Amino acid sequence: MEGADERVPGASQMRPYAAAFVARATARSRLPLDYSVASLRVVDALVDGLRKGGADRERVRGTLLALGAYVGEVLVRRAGGVWVDLDEGQRAYFGQPVGVRMPDGRIWNPVGKVHNRFEAGRQESLQTFYLVLHGRAGRTAA
Repeated sequence: MEGADERVPGASQMRPYAAAFVARATARSRLPLDYSVASLRVVDALVDGLRKGGADRERVRGTLLALGAYVGEVLVRRAGGVWVDLDEGQRAYFGQPVGVRMPDGRIWNPVGKVHNRFEAGRQESLQTFYLVLHGRAGRTAA
Protein backbone atom coordinates (compact mmCIF):
# COMPACT_ATOMS: atom_id res chain seq x y z
CA MET A 1 0.00 0.00 0.00
CA GLU A 2 2.54 2.54 -1.06
CA GLY A 3 1.60 6.16 -0.58
CA ALA A 4 -1.09 5.26 1.96
CA ASP A 5 0.38 7.59 4.59
CA GLU A 6 -0.60 10.61 2.51
CA ARG A 7 -4.23 9.48 2.31
CA VAL A 8 -4.90 7.84 5.65
CA PRO A 9 -5.67 10.27 8.48
CA GLY A 10 -3.60 10.07 11.65
CA ALA A 11 -4.94 8.47 14.82
CA SER A 12 -6.37 11.74 16.14
CA GLN A 13 -8.44 12.20 12.96
CA MET A 14 -9.91 8.70 12.70
CA ARG A 15 -12.92 9.30 14.98
CA PRO A 16 -14.10 12.40 13.06
CA TYR A 17 -13.29 10.64 9.77
CA ALA A 18 -15.55 7.72 10.73
CA ALA A 19 -18.26 10.11 11.94
CA ALA A 20 -18.20 12.02 8.64
CA PHE A 21 -18.53 8.74 6.73
CA VAL A 22 -21.52 7.69 8.88
CA ALA A 23 -23.17 11.08 8.34
CA ARG A 24 -22.75 10.78 4.55
CA ALA A 25 -23.83 7.14 4.40
CA THR A 26 -26.90 7.56 6.58
CA ALA A 27 -28.00 10.81 4.94
CA ARG A 28 -28.81 8.91 1.75
CA SER A 29 -30.17 5.72 3.26
CA ARG A 30 -31.28 4.12 6.47
CA LEU A 31 -28.13 2.10 6.99
CA PRO A 32 -27.95 1.06 10.65
CA LEU A 33 -24.44 2.35 11.25
CA ASP A 34 -24.71 2.91 15.00
CA TYR A 35 -21.26 1.66 16.06
CA SER A 36 -22.78 -1.53 17.42
CA VAL A 37 -21.12 -4.90 16.94
CA ALA A 38 -24.19 -5.98 14.95
CA SER A 39 -23.58 -3.09 12.52
CA LEU A 40 -20.40 -4.83 11.39
CA ARG A 41 -22.67 -7.16 9.41
CA VAL A 42 -23.74 -4.07 7.46
CA VAL A 43 -20.08 -3.27 6.76
CA ASP A 44 -19.55 -6.85 5.58
CA ALA A 45 -22.53 -6.43 3.24
CA LEU A 46 -21.29 -3.07 1.94
CA VAL A 47 -17.86 -4.51 1.14
CA ASP A 48 -19.48 -7.52 -0.51
CA GLY A 49 -21.55 -5.14 -2.62
CA LEU A 50 -18.41 -3.39 -3.81
CA ARG A 51 -16.87 -6.77 -4.71
CA LYS A 52 -19.97 -7.99 -6.56
CA GLY A 53 -20.15 -4.72 -8.44
CA GLY A 54 -16.72 -5.49 -9.87
CA ALA A 55 -15.12 -2.43 -8.31
CA ASP A 56 -11.39 -1.99 -8.75
CA ARG A 57 -9.54 -1.73 -5.41
CA GLU A 58 -7.96 1.59 -6.39
CA ARG A 59 -11.34 3.04 -7.33
CA VAL A 60 -12.86 2.15 -3.94
CA ARG A 61 -9.78 2.84 -1.80
CA GLY A 62 -11.45 5.85 -0.13
CA THR A 63 -14.61 3.89 0.64
CA LEU A 64 -12.57 1.01 2.08
CA LEU A 65 -10.64 3.49 4.23
CA ALA A 66 -13.89 4.99 5.53
CA LEU A 67 -15.29 1.54 6.30
CA GLY A 68 -12.04 0.66 8.07
CA ALA A 69 -12.29 3.84 10.15
CA TYR A 70 -15.83 2.82 11.08
CA VAL A 71 -14.73 -0.71 12.07
CA GLY A 72 -11.94 0.81 14.16
CA GLU A 73 -14.41 3.10 15.89
CA VAL A 74 -16.51 0.08 16.81
CA LEU A 75 -13.38 -1.39 18.44
CA VAL A 76 -12.78 1.89 20.25
CA ARG A 77 -16.35 2.37 21.45
CA ARG A 78 -17.32 -1.24 22.18
CA ALA A 79 -14.08 -2.94 23.18
CA GLY A 80 -12.11 -0.15 24.87
CA GLY A 81 -9.56 0.32 22.12
CA VAL A 82 -7.77 3.53 21.27
CA TRP A 83 -6.57 4.80 17.89
CA VAL A 84 -2.77 4.96 17.67
CA ASP A 85 -0.25 6.12 15.11
CA LEU A 86 1.89 3.10 14.33
CA ASP A 87 5.66 3.07 14.59
CA GLU A 88 7.85 2.27 11.59
CA GLY A 89 7.94 -1.48 12.23
CA GLN A 90 4.18 -1.66 12.75
CA ARG A 91 3.59 0.36 9.58
CA ALA A 92 5.73 -2.07 7.62
CA TYR A 93 3.92 -5.07 9.13
CA PHE A 94 0.36 -3.77 8.75
CA GLY A 95 0.80 -1.61 5.65
CA GLN A 96 -1.11 1.17 7.42
CA PRO A 97 -0.06 4.22 9.44
CA VAL A 98 -2.79 3.81 12.10
CA GLY A 99 -4.28 1.02 14.14
CA VAL A 100 -6.25 0.36 17.28
CA ARG A 101 -4.53 -0.61 20.54
CA MET A 102 -6.72 -2.86 22.66
CA PRO A 103 -6.76 -2.73 26.48
CA ASP A 104 -4.48 -5.80 26.58
CA GLY A 105 -1.87 -3.94 24.50
CA ARG A 106 -2.44 -5.77 21.21
CA ILE A 107 -2.58 -3.67 18.04
CA TRP A 108 -5.27 -4.38 15.44
CA ASN A 109 -5.54 -3.17 11.87
CA PRO A 110 -9.20 -2.48 11.03
CA VAL A 111 -8.40 -0.61 7.80
CA GLY A 112 -6.33 -3.53 6.56
CA LYS A 113 -9.03 -5.97 7.66
CA VAL A 114 -11.59 -4.17 5.46
CA HIS A 115 -9.17 -4.40 2.53
CA ASN A 116 -8.80 -8.13 3.27
CA ARG A 117 -12.58 -8.54 3.22
CA PHE A 118 -12.68 -6.81 -0.15
CA GLU A 119 -9.98 -9.08 -1.56
CA ALA A 120 -10.93 -12.41 0.02
CA GLY A 121 -14.66 -12.17 0.70
CA ARG A 122 -16.74 -13.93 3.31
CA GLN A 123 -13.95 -15.73 5.17
CA GLU A 124 -12.71 -12.28 6.27
CA SER A 125 -15.91 -11.28 8.12
CA LEU A 126 -15.56 -8.03 10.02
CA GLN A 127 -18.16 -9.03 12.59
CA THR A 128 -16.30 -12.29 13.26
CA PHE A 129 -13.06 -10.26 13.48
CA TYR A 130 -14.56 -8.28 16.37
CA LEU A 131 -16.08 -11.28 18.08
CA VAL A 132 -12.87 -13.31 17.94
CA LEU A 133 -10.54 -10.55 19.03
CA HIS A 134 -12.86 -9.54 21.84
CA GLY A 135 -13.34 -13.15 22.97
CA ARG A 136 -17.03 -13.30 22.25
CA ALA A 137 -17.15 -15.72 19.32
CA GLY A 138 -20.36 -17.72 19.35
CA ARG A 139 -22.35 -15.30 21.48
CA THR A 140 -24.99 -12.93 20.24
CA ALA A 141 -23.59 -9.40 20.18
CA ALA A 142 -25.39 -6.14 20.76
